[in-house]
Amino acid sequence: MGKYYFTGFADEAAADIDGQIKATKELGWSNIEARGVDCVQIHDVTDEKFDEIYGKLMDAGVNVNCFGSAIGNWSKKITDPIDVTIGEATRAAKRMERLGCKLIRVMSYVVCEGSLDDENQLYDERVKRLKEVVKICADSGVTVVHENCDSYGGMGVSFIERMINDVPGMRLVFDTGNPPMTHDRDKSEPYPMQNTWELYQALKQYIEYVHIKDMVLDEEKRPVFVMPGDGDGYVREVLTDLIRSGYSGGISMEPHLSIVVHDKSVVSTAEAAYSSYIEFSKRAIALVKEIEDEIK
Repeated sequence: MGKYYFTGFADEAAADIDGQIKATKELGWSNIEARGVDCVQIHDVTDEKFDEIYGKLMDAGVNVNCFGSAIGNWSKKITDPIDVTIGEATRAAKRMERLGCKLIRVMSYVVCEGSLDDENQLYDERVKRLKEVVKICADSGVTVVHENCDSYGGMGVSFIERMINDVPGMRLVFDTGNPPMTHDRDKSEPYPMQNTWELYQALKQYIEYVHIKDMVLDEEKRPVFVMPGDGDGYVREVLTDLIRSGYSGGISMEPHLSIVVHDKSVVSTAEAAYSSYIEFSKRAIALVKEIEDEIK
């Protein structure tokens, strides 16, 4: 079995860096997948604020193993000025180099309305921009990982494979909870939702890193996030295969139980957010332990 490690989006436990460090330490971990502090992305905080974050992480002996950046994410259009992408990538790369962080999560911009053909989707521009991001980050020793999320490069196996193959140096971060709430554009209309296990099997060779979340769709076809293994994310099956295969990367928690960064309608008390993050993470740890015992 590989020497995988646990980590997580600690901004789902607490908005401030002190709370994020506290949750990480309570779980016995030494890694955080950084995203935002006080609801501001790491690549957008001021230099003074970053210095403060850096100092507290170093004092606590906590590493940032991956940065869940906003580059090309669900809020970004391919028609937005390229300067936005270049600026985020440049600031992020410098800060991740200082932190010793080796991975940065990106996406490939919102899908354009209308046809899925390359011309309408400005596919060449997407590839061009991500190649620039890869170059900027590589110069700082950081590997770019594209998430199978609701962006152009997450619409189905063929879209993900093509994007990964057309941007040399870019790898895949596989999120178990995204497929059941993402339409499969490789299939005919009305597009069904993706199947996590099918997607995982098809894309396994590209996986560098893993996000763990789980969910089901309610009667209105809206996502309801649940504990790991309780939903349609094939969490147990994916983790079992990864562990059997000798996976040695991060297993990163993204519960979405009390805080969903891209959905401001999801509100919770600070106490509930903290406790749900801890509970989700402990459930995932226990699940991994069960899998290890079964494999032995």
